[in-house]
Formats: sequence, C-alpha cells, structure tokens
Amino acid sequence: MGKTTKPAPKSAANTKGKPRNTTGLMEPMRLNRFLAHAGIASRRKADALIREGRVTLNGTVVEELGIMVEPDDAVLFDGNPVQAERPVYILLNKPKGFITTTDDDRDRRTVMDLIKAAGAQRVYPVGRLDRQTSGLLLLTNDGALAEQLMHPRYEVEKLYAVSLDKPLSERDHAKIEAGLTLDDGPVQVDAVRFPKEDNRKEVGLAIHSGRNRIVRRIFEHLGYRVVHLDRVIYAGLTKKDLPRGKWRFLQRRELNALKHLGMGKKRKGGDEAHSA
Repeated sequence: MGKTTKPAPKSAANTKGKPRNTTGLMEPMRLNRFLAHAGIASRRKADALIREGRVTLNGTVVEELGIMVEPDDAVLFDGNPVQAERPVYILLNKPKGFITTTDDDRDRRTVMDLIKAAGAQRVYPVGRLDRQTSGLLLLTNDGALAEQLMHPRYEVEKLYAVSLDKPLSERDHAKIEAGLTLDDGPVQVDAVRFPKEDNRKEVGLAIHSGRNRIVRRIFEHLGYRVVHLDRVIYAGLTKKDLPRGKWRFLQRRELNALKHLGMGKKRKGGDEAHSA
C-alpha cells in the first residue's frame, strides 16, 4: 500500500500570509505524540485511536501511523478540536488521607485538591500512591513522559521509608533481598536497609516494580503490618524543601534528567506503575 498523502490545512487556502496556528505547536510533531501532549492518551493508546478512525487531520480521517502534525494543521478527536497544552510538571509531597485520582464519585479528598493553585491546565498523576501512603507523586499533562516513567524498561527507582509493627528479622530480611513470590508472581527489590541499625522496625526499601500495593504486600506476605509508608525518592526526585502537603513545579534540570532516564536500558519483565 502506498504512502498516504497528507491533506492540506484548510486554513491555508483561505488565509493570506502565514496560516493561523491551530494546534498550539511551535514545530512539527508526530501525531501520536501530539495527542499525548494534548492529554488525549499515551502515544501507544493514541495509535489505537488513530487505527479506530477517531482522529481527523485537516478534515480527513487519518489512516497512516507516524504522520506529522504542523502548527497550522487542524486536528480533531471524536469531532472535537485538539490543541497541544503547555507541558506542566508538578511534584507533590502527598499526605495520608488523599486519593490518587483526578475525580472521586464518593466526594473524598483527592490529590487534585492539593494542587488547585497550580493553574487551570489538566494534569494527571504518574502512577499511584494509595490513600494511606504519603510521599512523592508526580503530576503532568505530558502523556509521553508519563508513559515512559511508568514503563518497566526505564528502571525508575522508588525509595520508601517503611515503619513496621515489629522488628524485621534477619531471616525475613534475607528473604526479601533474595526475592519473594507473591500471589501475582515474583518480585525483586533493589535494596533493603535500616536507617538505624538498632531499630529494625524502620526500613528503607528501594524497588523498581510498580505493582499494586507492592511494598505493603511484601511485608504482609511475611506477617508484618505496615504502620506507615512514605515514598521519599521517585526517579531521582527528593522531598528536599518540600513539606508534606505542598507542591512545586519541576526545575528544568530535573525535567531533563527525567526525559533521559534509563535511555538505552531495558529491564526484563516488570509491571507498569500502580499504588504502593
């Protein structure tokens, strides 16, 4: 099958001089990435939406993956105009008692309540922290980056401070380091350490896996109850100068580090990010 010819922008035929920027882009961008930046879907899911015929470009249904979008193009998704949003990257130090979701039908407090002052642009949590877990949570409208950070191949490390109801025994410490098999399969941690050697109730656990409630389930599997769980490092980001319940925008150097995270690396197996 030959290559599809890209339809010309309708605005170009009816406008003198340079066509109006209808996409919000500053430079050409692949269509699936453009949809991800607009908050429609991840790049992978955007490809599926294109295959389903739900995306039009300059009035024509897109049939070819990999097509480029220009600033003066008109893109519709399900008949609605799509415009690239300004990328926003927010780091939140989540307190306990807040749900990691953009909306809750039971009217419970969500992480969105904590970042209302960040502006009107839509952002979404990258992965999840369960209601009783505190710590670092990244929120963004950059679907491509979110997908990258949640994919196991990029080896995004998370460090948790865990408080247990009883001291972690040497035997169980060794079991965790060797790897456990839970109901949903094996899990391997990166490190298990004690911030204070004389207090084995307080444990630092580094892990790449993002399976649902994985940290809690590791200790519950061995007969421990997690009293408190706090994510203190996420993808190299820390809680320095970020009090509980507060947020800040990422700095340029932090964003660059995230975008280059794990380039060239591939981790065997793994799971996308859910709640800790």
